[in-house]
Amino acid sequence: MARQKLELTWIGKDARPKLEPRILLEDPALSYHAKHRVTENDIFDNRLIFGDNLLALKTLEAEFSGKVKCVFIDPPYNTGSAFEHYDDGVEHSIWLGLIRDRLEIIRRLLSPDGSLWIAIDDNEGHYLKVLCDEVFGRAAFVASMVWENFYGRSNAAAISPAHNYILLYSPMGQDWKKVRNLLPRGEESASKYKNPDNDSRGAWRLGPIFAAGERHDGLMYTITTPSGRKVSPPKGSHWRMLEDQFWKMVDEGRIVFGEKGDNNPAVKLFLSEVQEGLVPRTWWSHIEVGHSQEAKREIQALFPGEIPFDTPKPERLLSQVITISTNPGDIVLDSFAGSGTTGAVAHKMGRRWIMVEFGKQCETYIVPRLKKVIDGEDLGGISKAVNWQGGGGFRYYRLAPSLLEKDKWGNWVINHDYNATMLSEALCKLEGFSYAPSDAVYWQHGHSTERDFVYVTTASLTHEQLQQLSDEVGPERTLLVLCTAFRAKADAYPNLTVKKIPRQVLSRCEWGHDDYSLQVENLPKEPPKPGQQGLFDGEA
Repeated sequence: MARQKLELTWIGKDARPKLEPRILLEDPALSYHAKHRVTENDIFDNRLIFGDNLLALKTLEAEFSGKVKCVFIDPPYNTGSAFEHYDDGVEHSIWLGLIRDRLEIIRRLLSPDGSLWIAIDDNEGHYLKVLCDEVFGRAAFVASMVWENFYGRSNAAAISPAHNYILLYSPMGQDWKKVRNLLPRGEESASKYKNPDNDSRGAWRLGPIFAAGERHDGLMYTITTPSGRKVSPPKGSHWRMLEDQFWKMVDEGRIVFGEKGDNNPAVKLFLSEVQEGLVPRTWWSHIEVGHSQEAKREIQALFPGEIPFDTPKPERLLSQVITISTNPGDIVLDSFAGSGTTGAVAHKMGRRWIMVEFGKQCETYIVPRLKKVIDGEDLGGISKAVNWQGGGGFRYYRLAPSLLEKDKWGNWVINHDYNATMLSEALCKLEGFSYAPSDAVYWQHGHSTERDFVYVTTASLTHEQLQQLSDEVGPERTLLVLCTAFRAKADAYPNLTVKKIPRQVLSRCEWGHDDYSLQVENLPKEPPKPGQQGLFDGEA
């Protein structure tokens, strides 16, 4: 019997937006950097982007595909507050579609050894797991962390909630352990190692000498302790080493039998010989990485008297994620920036970062918060732990308006807000060219290879002008010409491809669509009709 493949399905799953890859416009008034270098490792090219995060991810795709080492996102948990006018089925469907579209771009942005971390709760966590399995492949799943975000007890709940999840995926799957970092061995872990006998090899602790599992002849033997007592492996276990190795370790002083020489043998494990850090676990306690109230206190310390966010994440939580998944200089991305914790922590830890936020807090909270970090005035969070002294900077960008708009007659035309430079960059992005205008050659606005170029102009070109272009390009190079009109046969020039704008790009994207978020006004206007497909169906 053929095995059934279960697939998450939902209303409108096949509806996918035709996203416009916008260009980014820097707002120098909101960009910020330190007045001088604090260290040689200061990073200044971080990016804070204001705008819809799905459009922003699409915008980043051309430049950053395969380059982002760590993505941490804390998406809306879909608690129903944005969906009060919809039944439960539509609510789930809208949320799943919005998250799916973002995950597919994030998958392309991740480096081959990168990782995605998603904070989520029970409301959608299990649906999200199945969705991620579909987008990334089940083999890409690494682990599901349980974060103790609340350590009190809620008398209002049937079962008092105490945790959120953090789903972890990587293109490497379980092989990601080869590149992930260990956690620092803290004082509590190191304190377990002592040196009561002044061993020259340093502090040590006792480790087990028996291992559970199938018995093997070479690992089943009897030894005699210094007191004369016979010792064999307990039922269901065996020695961890062969007998000759055991006695060699005795000679090296690596086996102890207790003060009277009558205890079961145990192995000396030296701190100097164990791996430098600790393997991460799936249980993240509030003592280890903080909790929601700690996160709120961190925000209040930066903005006294205000509680601008209901569910911020503590800096220690992000620090653990970034420690495990990245090294200094790596790129960290958060497309649901919220209060800006990811960027603040990544900055203090010497990572490059990109954040995206569409809410007003992008200017009112994130920018002031990052300024405090850069000026060395943020003394909370992980600042003391990493000895943060300030430095570095970031650039503030806005998504450009849509390239095309309708004129008063309903015709699509080039947006009047676009100047020649913006138009060239936007069309390079749409056509898959790297925007790189030449100072010496007027028709080289971008390139796809060393011999293939693009030229963008709002002029109407004549046959003579196109022939002159063709002569300058020469037989060894090719040129895509994008213009508003031309008076010549398009195929008359073997090294030129001539196209009209906006006709050339009109069918490519959803023009004029600026908001793909969870705002109620952007959601479907009608509930599903009776008999539509359910949320979870089995497909053969």
